[in-house]
Amino acid sequence: MNEITYTKQGDYLIPDLTLPTEPELPLGRYALMHRDYLERHQRVTYLNLLTTGKLNEHLYQTEQAALQRLEILVKQLCREQEVTEELKEKAPMQWIGMVGNIRSQAEEMILTELIYN
Repeated sequence: MNEITYTKQGDYLIPDLTLPTEPELPLGRYALMHRDYLERHQRVTYLNLLTTGKLNEHLYQTEQAALQRLEILVKQLCREQEVTEELKEKAPMQWIGMVGNIRSQAEEMILTELIYN
């Protein structure tokens, strides 16, 4: 059993509490956006993950899921909208515009499904 230690500050004894250490994981854009969402709108979930030492792991898993989903959605939408390598060769500027739109659509879906959920 862990024994609680105290530090005296003035007339008060303050418990020496620390958060569990979490492994350092590379967190990208989607993980940071999800963390901000949790911190602002899902405060209880955020604090539970933080105090149990599982926040970074959760954010890392969310980041990986978002990146995988983005790749799948971009490929799927390119097939549906017939954005091919042939179009890339014939009309590169049109292809760039269409791929940009497709990527924006896919990111919007990811934000709705994974990040702000």
